Amino acid sequence: MLDPGLEDRLEKVRQRSEDIADQLQLPDVSRDPGQLERLGKEQAELRPVVEALAGLRSAQSGQAEAHELAGAEVDSEMRAFLESEARLEGQRAEQQLAELKLLLLPRDRDEDRDVVVEIRSGSGGAEAALFAADLMRMYLRFAERRHWRVELLDSSATEGGGFKEVVFEVHGKGAYGNLKFESGVHRVQRVPKTESQGRVHTSAASVVVLPEVDDLEVEISDEDLRIDVFRSTGPGGQSVNTTDSAVRITHIPTGLVVTCQDEKSQHKNRAKALRVLRSRLYDLKSAERDAELKETRRSMVGHGDRSEKVRTYTFAEGRVTDHRIDLKLYQLARILDGELELLIDPLKAEEQSRRLSGES
Repeated sequence: MLDPGLEDRLEKVRQRSEDIADQLQLPDVSRDPGQLERLGKEQAELRPVVEALAGLRSAQSGQAEAHELAGAEVDSEMRAFLESEARLEGQRAEQQLAELKLLLLPRDRDEDRDVVVEIRSGSGGAEAALFAADLMRMYLRFAERRHWRVELLDSSATEGGGFKEVVFEVHGKGAYGNLKFESGVHRVQRVPKTESQGRVHTSAASVVVLPEVDDLEVEISDEDLRIDVFRSTGPGGQSVNTTDSAVRITHIPTGLVVTCQDEKSQHKNRAKALRVLRSRLYDLKSAERDAELKETRRSMVGHGDRSEKVRTYTFAEGRVTDHRIDLKLYQLARILDGELELLIDPLKAEEQSRRLSGES
């Protein structure tokens, strides 16, 4: 039996779905593209709940029927069959109920947003910069597998092919819902290419994933900004641009600084830098008002220190360990090649479990 409160919520969802279906048949609605789109979107959001509810009721009905028939005057073989059917329908009902509870959980309002990803090398010198580049390639491959679009915003490359810092956008449905788990300090244990004695070194890089927002959600006053322009530079300080196209924006009230020099156009760099700034300000405000987001951007970034790790990549054993859920996978090559769902799916399941149990 369903909890009365849950039963009531589910019935309201089912009734609302039927009301929308009726409205979509009305001539006035069919002639109004805006209303048609709004109702269609709402119906699509309700459909999984309605279908899971139908599956639950079907399983409950099947279980009750099997129990009833098993209690009638039947031979032992038929009774065993019917009791087995009742158990199977009971299991199906439990699965449908668990799915319904997940579907009814409030969705993260940022789940489907595009994201800004920031990667910075931490402790470990040149090896940390190379690891930052490895992480960037991992995220690019993951985005490619999902057919998401990636746009570079800013980078500070090293001569050895690494990155002191790299910032890029990922555009695609569900980008934040998947990549949000990457925020934190990532640690690598491996023998650097420059290590002649074959000794294993430990290095780190920090990752921050921010939901992207538009100018209507985060208003920025021109009086709060200090904007500097300068020439873009390449690895080792080499000039790659003869005009002052790079842009550095400082948000005076918070002290946040954003730099963008990927484009040759100062106007485009300014627009990109403002997008990143809005994302950072949105993240700070969200941390203040949302009890689920307990850490601000600074605590997410940490200091790039080895001790603040969320994940460790151990090359000698081909192992990746996610310390948040104590998950160990011996699939390092696949993960670095972009198969991040091997880690993200268990993290999603753990988050759902916490939310179902009422934990923050």
